[in-house]
Amino acid sequence: MSGIVYLVGAGPGDPGLLTRKAHALLQSADAIVHDHLVAPEILALAAPDAERVFVGKKGGGFCCPQRDIEGTLIALARAGRRVVRLKGGDPFVFGRGGEEAEALAAAGIAFEIVPGVTSALAAAAYAGIPLTHRSHASAVVFLTGHEDPNKADSAIHWEDYGRLGATLCIYMGMKNLETIMRRLQAGGLAPDTPAAVIQSATTGQHRQFISTASRIARESETAGFGAPAIVVVGAVAALSSQLAWFAAQTESISA
Repeated sequence: MSGIVYLVGAGPGDPGLLTRKAHALLQSADAIVHDHLVAPEILALAAPDAERVFVGKKGGGFCCPQRDIEGTLIALARAGRRVVRLKGGDPFVFGRGGEEAEALAAAGIAFEIVPGVTSALAAAAYAGIPLTHRSHASAVVFLTGHEDPNKADSAIHWEDYGRLGATLCIYMGMKNLETIMRRLQAGGLAPDTPAAVIQSATTGQHRQFISTASRIARESETAGFGAPAIVVVGAVAALSSQLAWFAAQTESISA
């Protein structure tokens, strides 16, 4: 008999933000297939005898090809296992969960999706940045700063988002941040628009840097910020100076 695969969001890092359903599935799973960004404290919640399969990537090092990950999930399920595919954040927000669900469906494998707290929501909340605010922002956009390298052209027209007037949340954008910010400004984003970089959000390594659109790339790099990080661009980022409740417990750097 075939087993089942649960595509589970582990949240941003703080184990307290894991959902009750995700916790229960971890405790009952036969196998955990997990990424690098899943916190060790969350993996420790799994049953001691559950098989753990690492398929992540760190700093350009080990990387399991997506097709191999999908093959692993299918093979484990066909062996009758209860499989938790554990992803940082939410599996359907820049987590490639859609691709894995498609592969499972094509193979006739039963699966379920268990949402998690996506990184942009958690990073902003822990940095004291309300993504919407009646006086400052009525729309939020999630964007990726790291697209499929095989694409002929970028699907993101950054200049268009520069004049949108929404809060922009950029995932995986540190490597290309200077280019992204330049293109946003070319599209009409004011150079003095507040911007924030939030690294390792919700964890003991949480750090944040608040600056402006014209300076954030250069200054955050000088301050030693890097992945994993979320970039928030918009007037609401300035509210962090008043509302950064979590930074008082860790390390906060402001320009």
